[in-house]
Amino acid sequence: MTAIDDSRRLRNALGWYATGVALITTRLEGQAPVGLTINSFSSVSLEPPLVLWCLDKKSETLPTFNLAKHFVVNVLREAHQDLSNRFSRKGHHALDGVDVELSPHGIPTLREALAHFECEIEARHDAGDHIILIGRVSHFDHVEDGNPLLYHRGRYQAIN
Repeated sequence: MTAIDDSRRLRNALGWYATGVALITTRLEGQAPVGLTINSFSSVSLEPPLVLWCLDKKSETLPTFNLAKHFVVNVLREAHQDLSNRFSRKGHHALDGVDVELSPHGIPTLREALAHFECEIEARHDAGDHIILIGRVSHFDHVEDGNPLLYHRGRYQAIN
């Protein structure tokens, strides 16, 4: 077994766990909406309906998400690789040119997402170099067909 202080090997080992990819969106009153690619999305509880995702403390979007009261998790389709790449880069968080509609709380929601979950912030937890954001699902929707964008071993993958 490898010592835990080898962060590159730890990252490679964690990469064996395939994840879906989502675009998190939010908007503060009087400010432009923002989006951020994540693959740390998880269901926490059905009663009450809770989900979580993790935000790097070095993210440019941290000040926005620290003040946000709501966010939307948009589950990306395999055709959304360009969107995923765009919103994973520093300095590229504006939703300009993205086909969105507003959720009941005015948060942009990706029209072509496989599923979306509008959430009210339930809790924020400090966790190492990340913040864990737990949201209570207030509205959600999904489609009946399509394939998710997957990430495995440092690259996008498709369901065969």
